[in-house]
Amino acid sequence: MSTPLRIAVIGMGGFAARHHDAIMALEAEGMCRLCCTCDPAIDTFDERRQQLQFDRRGVRLFHDYLDMLDRCRAELDVVTIPTPIPLHAPMHQACVERGLAVYLEKPPTLDIDELERMLAVEKNARHETMVGFNFIVEPERQALKRRLVDGEFGTVRCVTVYGHWPRNTAYYQRAGWAGRLMLEERPVLDSPMGNALAHYVHNGLFWAGTNELFDWGRIEQVEAELYRAHDIEGTDTVFVRAGISGGPEMRLTLSHACAAGNRHYERISCEGAEIEYIVNRREEEGPPITIRPHNAPEEEITTPTPASTTLNLRTYCEYVRGTKPRPPTRLEDSRPFVELNDLAYLAAGNIATIPASFRETHDDGFLSVSGLKQAMDEFAAHGIMPSVQGLPWAVAGGHATRADLPRLHQAVRQMVDNRQPA
Repeated sequence: MSTPLRIAVIGMGGFAARHHDAIMALEAEGMCRLCCTCDPAIDTFDERRQQLQFDRRGVRLFHDYLDMLDRCRAELDVVTIPTPIPLHAPMHQACVERGLAVYLEKPPTLDIDELERMLAVEKNARHETMVGFNFIVEPERQALKRRLVDGEFGTVRCVTVYGHWPRNTAYYQRAGWAGRLMLEERPVLDSPMGNALAHYVHNGLFWAGTNELFDWGRIEQVEAELYRAHDIEGTDTVFVRAGISGGPEMRLTLSHACAAGNRHYERISCEGAEIEYIVNRREEEGPPITIRPHNAPEEEITTPTPASTTLNLRTYCEYVRGTKPRPPTRLEDSRPFVELNDLAYLAAGNIATIPASFRETHDDGFLSVSGLKQAMDEFAAHGIMPSVQGLPWAVAGGHATRADLPRLHQAVRQMVDNRQPA
């Protein structure tokens, strides 16, 4: 094996912990070597530093990421950025300007204007940035996408992403940006679609891009209704119906305003088959991947390769070494995701607060909404918005197209001003 790539990680807490664990595993394979890391509170991580054996591994420690980059630049190949979303753009720019390859956690940003500025910076990069949307790297996912692109199942007519993921009050208290629309006059847009379930939304766009393997559906127009049940500034419940340029309809129904267990699926409805892909499935949900052709026996794929931070980082290291032609998700491949996220706000026009009379509080700060699960099921099956279903807490949204994107900041500012506390 060739010389290990030299890596730095920006951050020690939160999701950075997974990066450190993954790099330690890859270091044992001879794939890479952690040279340095930083955190403003680096002195509070003594126990974690011992677990990761930083002294034995010769890892240098810094408080400030710019100080780390400037002092260690000559001994680095790759920097990973598993930090809060509002910090991504300046950190990405600092790394690219110093000639370093970047593995950037998802999403790169939730502001299309900021993404375009990041892409302008990326034009001068020595290596393409990889965005850490976890699941595109799965061999089984790529194999199934090739079958879709080859037309085995006929035209893709509809892609549905369903995410019923409970999050409690503490989830929204974990950081100053959690559940926020804006922070210091900058769009944050934290939501199930933009953060916790962003992987799956990106997966849905991957299925909807049917021109080639690494193709994501480009959104033309969006209809949306956004709701909040938690006492937050942003949205915790999302209903989106989108039209893809030259492609299928896409439906997203996602919520954190629930108290039962996680339920997730990606469903691809084709001219000749129905396909279901379940990540992190429970035993009672059946096989992870099921293909139901209309005129052939059912096909099951029962042991897909589990995606992980380790697998994604290994893939990026292979790309930087030159043994893979490209990262699974490049920065430019994130544009459809960011546009879809922003268009949902523009289409909805506002975030409707679900009245307390339709909410039930459960143990440990979880809550649920009367009729929400049924509304999500109906929308996934038939694309009917909650307001059309006649639910008493539902409020009709509206429509938007890509031509509306320049209005994003103004629209989000208005949502903040119009917010009704839950």
